[in-house]
Amino acid sequence: MGPEPPRVQTPAELGDADGGRAPDPQGSMRARISEAMVGLKKELYGKGPERAKTFLNDTYVFVVLEGGLTRNEQTMLAAGEVDLVRSFRLRFQAVMSETATKTIEEITGSRVLTYHSQIVFDPVRAFEIFVLDRVPASRDA
Repeated sequence: MGPEPPRVQTPAELGDADGGRAPDPQGSMRARISEAMVGLKKELYGKGPERAKTFLNDTYVFVVLEGGLTRNEQTMLAAGEVDLVRSFRLRFQAVMSETATKTIEEITGSRVLTYHSQIVFDPVRAFEIFVLDRVPASRDA
């Protein structure tokens, strides 16, 4: 039997892993965004990231997703096809941008003005950046 697969963090762990600081009123929103982005990746790619963390700063939403490459992407990277894998991922993100922006708008209650995605491979990280029309209200309900 092979090694254990990486453990996916729960939304509570993702949103509230703050080193013991005081509770964060935006923590629930951050956790919901992380969970939603992981879910979208799983649904659309067939495999999702192993970890996710969301940062909120004024009108900016910044999501960092760790891991989650498909087996064919890993094979292509091993063959040195970094640019091809990156190009495909970025093009796919452009195709699914409406789905991602609607998800963020639903969670934050703010309109997404623009969205950008990027991926790096050593280590594997995807960055999802959303610019909102206003600071989201705390929506912990």
